[in-house]
Amino acid sequence: MKFNTVIFHNALDTAEVGRQLLEEGWEIVPEDLARISPYLTEHINRFGEYSTHELGIQPGAYDPRIDVDFTPLREQGLTAAGLGQAA
Repeated sequence: MKFNTVIFHNALDTAEVGRQLLEEGWEIVPEDLARISPYLTEHINRFGEYSTHELGIQPGAYDPRIDVDFTPLREQGLTAAGLGQAA
């Protein structure tokens, strides 16, 4: 369960950074996003000290939209499994 939560948190952070880059005028193509993995573990300190004072704060509603057209990937028949390989 712990790593599922970390993966979801990383996915949320990645989506937020993508939105910020779009707002700044960057062009994001589907191939860029298809190569990003939310399963990053370098920053996880399994036995470290963690702050719990924010556990009671209710988060805002999650907006899953990101303004990137994935049609080119679908037309090429590319799947998430095929794009998840590290370069």
